Amino acid sequence: MVPAMRALSLFALTASIMMLPGCIARTAVDVVTAPVKVVSKGVDLATTSQSEADEKRGRELRKREEQLGKLEREYAKHMDECREGDDHACFKSREIYSEIQILLRDNPSLDQAPEG
Repeated sequence: MVPAMRALSLFALTASIMMLPGCIARTAVDVVTAPVKVVSKGVDLATTSQSEADEKRGRELRKREEQLGKLEREYAKHMDECREGDDHACFKSREIYSEIQILLRDNPSLDQAPEG
């Protein structure tokens, strides 16, 4: 029985010695590539992909379109009141009209009629 235990111990020792170079090599590769992985992750976080930039631009455009729609509704309401003789509404409609013109000037894409 004792020789069998000794053979098993010898086999386990040999197997672990054989696997050790692989572990050391793997650890060395991990240590060498770690800085590259960290820098790469930092670059990914710092840069914006084209699709992310497009999504951001789309959100900003929709926000401006909503703002334009709100201003146009307010303008129409104040113009109706102005036509009925409300001087304050006339003044307010001129202010809103100026805001609309500034918004359109700063965002030429809002001035285009939708196709279709």
